[in-house]
Amino acid sequence: MKAKKVSKAIFPVAGLGTRFLPATKSIPKEIMTLVDRPLIQYAIDEARAAGIKEFIFVTSRGKSALEDYFDNAPELESALKKAGKEDLLEILKETNMDSGAIAYIRQNRPMGLGHAVWCARRLIGNEPFAVLLPDDVIAAEKPCLQQMVEAYAETGGNMVAAMEVAPERTSSYGVLDVGEDMGAIVKAKGMVEKPKAGTAPSNLAVIGRYILSPKVMTNLNRMKQGAGGEIQLTDAIADEVADGNVYGYRFRGQRYDCGSKAGFLQATVAFGLSRPDLRDEFSAYLHDMIALQKAAQ
Repeated sequence: MKAKKVSKAIFPVAGLGTRFLPATKSIPKEIMTLVDRPLIQYAIDEARAAGIKEFIFVTSRGKSALEDYFDNAPELESALKKAGKEDLLEILKETNMDSGAIAYIRQNRPMGLGHAVWCARRLIGNEPFAVLLPDDVIAAEKPCLQQMVEAYAETGGNMVAAMEVAPERTSSYGVLDVGEDMGAIVKAKGMVEKPKAGTAPSNLAVIGRYILSPKVMTNLNRMKQGAGGEIQLTDAIADEVADGNVYGYRFRGQRYDCGSKAGFLQATVAFGLSRPDLRDEFSAYLHDMIALQKAAQ
């Protein structure tokens, strides 16, 4: 049976961003800029490229700046028009969302990723849906979620983005227990959230892109606590393994963990060097900095 088209996506953005204090005292982490675009814009652009039409944000208190970001800015647009800055006006228009395309749901208590996704259940109904974690920024020739949607059209079920990690790092991720390896796609026979050191079933880690069936919402209804005493999305997906409905997808691209300071800096360098308008000047600066460090040693 042909897989149903995925047109809705959930963006869990209720976290406090404490690893980036004091910056996140007054601005949502998702608005922090990677070069000149907020993290959330990278996720939105990726979702659009994959055919997503309805965008659901699971937020919390203090996230009003995130909502404002996607609204029209008439005064700014007017000023850019008068100044003849059409290129900037086009960039600004990319941040606007059509009326009715975006919805905001409050997560009133921090109870884990699974709970955040569950909060959007009434807007999902009986349809498959995507979940994108803005902290995971993926540089790819073809956007990661678009790759997954194309693979999902063949498999149906549930699909998670997966990448190989060093064995000593598996305890920081949800990890797939691989039943059948078909190359880019693997069929999972189990999933473990943050396994203890030396107990991971593989080194194939789940990262922040998912295509899920509405049955996952039913599983989340049980409010079963998992690792860290939180309601884990991984556990709700793992409940579908017995029916052979869970797949991992080895995406093509480079993932940056922008939920950590080191990852954010790495992404800034990588995305800065990928920009034709910044590459030469930025590359020369980095070269000089490295030379100075070597000279000082």
